[in-house]
Amino acid sequence: MARQVKEGGQVLTRKRAAVREPGMWKVLLHNDDYTTQEFVVFLLKTVFRKTEPEATAIMLAVHRAGVGVAGIYTRDVAETRAERGRQLAEREGFPLLLTIEENDA
Repeated sequence: MARQVKEGGQVLTRKRAAVREPGMWKVLLHNDDYTTQEFVVFLLKTVFRKTEPEATAIMLAVHRAGVGVAGIYTRDVAETRAERGRQLAEREGFPLLLTIEENDA
């Protein structure tokens, strides 16, 4: 978008820099043989604010596919939620792996 300003009898055009939307990032949950399904549902409800049906569906997808998306956020939010999830899992004695990756969609 351009803006015109009259200065000393001349019209100057100032261009505004295009503002890019922040990139979105996926928080991924990785299946393991030790973390209970109940804990994964609890984590999804508390850290990712999912409803019981949403959390259960995500947990089952992770269980079947080995990895699943807990949520899609801006990078700083994704990093924070993944870290909170890792801390909660560690505190409860589970080796649950949470990672983030850029969302291509």
